[in-house]
Amino acid sequence: MTLHKVGKGGRVTIPKQIRARLGLEAGDHVVVTVSENRIILDPITKTLLDLRGSVEVSGPQDFNAIRKRVMADCAEKRKQND
Repeated sequence: MTLHKVGKGGRVTIPKQIRARLGLEAGDHVVVTVSENRIILDPITKTLLDLRGSVEVSGPQDFNAIRKRVMADCAEKRKQND
């Protein structure tokens, strides 16, 4: 465990050894959740777009709407598990 200061705009730097262990690089995304009085950062390693083409569909798809719905569902499940 290391101590870090919250900087301007609420920024906190993830230490290099932790980024390396998790394979995080500049531009990667993380999900930030709060559980009781803890902040949890979960790396996002795959998105819905990574699955594109894995299921046949009959017409055009609105991936942004689908992504928002999936993210909302995941957030709701996480709340139920906390």
